[in-house]
Amino acid sequence: MTHVRPATIHDLDALTELLDGYRQFYQQPSDIQAARDFLRQRFGQADSRILVSENREGALTGFVQLYPGVSTVGLNARWTLNDLFVLPECREKGTGRALMEAATQLAREHGVARLILMTQVENERAQRLYESLGWQRNTAFYGYLLDVK
Repeated sequence: MTHVRPATIHDLDALTELLDGYRQFYQQPSDIQAARDFLRQRFGQADSRILVSENREGALTGFVQLYPGVSTVGLNARWTLNDLFVLPECREKGTGRALMEAATQLAREHGVARLILMTQVENERAQRLYESLGWQRNTAFYGYLLDVK
């Protein structure tokens, strides 16, 4: 059984490894120090919500990260579910589902009207999970990106 809880600064080492694995999944080079610095900044600024899953032994097996935002049109809070990652050996065992359900429950508890996410077109495994949980593919809006760096 998967246990999901809020991440704390005490999870930094294990969470750093998970974040680095997540980035590598998206074809980014491994950079443990950058991942650690990024997470330390998230904890310091408290600008995201991070939930972690752990196995019976207490080892972290995955995480989900949410960033708060608002909708001017909807006049409400919306959170972006930006990151979901489960260790390869823990996939297809309900870990991702548990993290997604915990994220939804956390949003409900905070009065958030909508969760939004984007995933790669090729990530069919994740798409199946999202759709099985009632998420709907957005067909009303196009997504655009602009690199300003």
